[in-house]
Amino acid sequence: MNIMLACAAGMSTSLVVSKMREAAESQGKDYKIWAVEQGQVESELGNFDVLLLGPQIRHMERRLAKVVGDAAPVAVINPMAYGRCDGATVLKQAEELVAAGR
Repeated sequence: MNIMLACAAGMSTSLVVSKMREAAESQGKDYKIWAVEQGQVESELGNFDVLLLGPQIRHMERRLAKVVGDAAPVAVINPMAYGRCDGATVLKQAEELVAAGR
């Protein structure tokens, strides 16, 4: 699974990405997980199975969901999990979104 995170500058999610990678590895899952600045989402279309947005850009969810269309589910990362850098919880959120086809 390819999981892309987007935030205001592409940097604030780097810790969450690291923790998600650790969680995936500990679960034996070979996922590609990376973060970009929100303006790069369109250029990444087709490269990800799910797009998670940092809580600081939650106001852009509708616009980015239109950009992505039916290509992948789009959701805001749970703010509590984001703040705690809880990679396992954010990873589970991504997996549930893909499974639900949202």
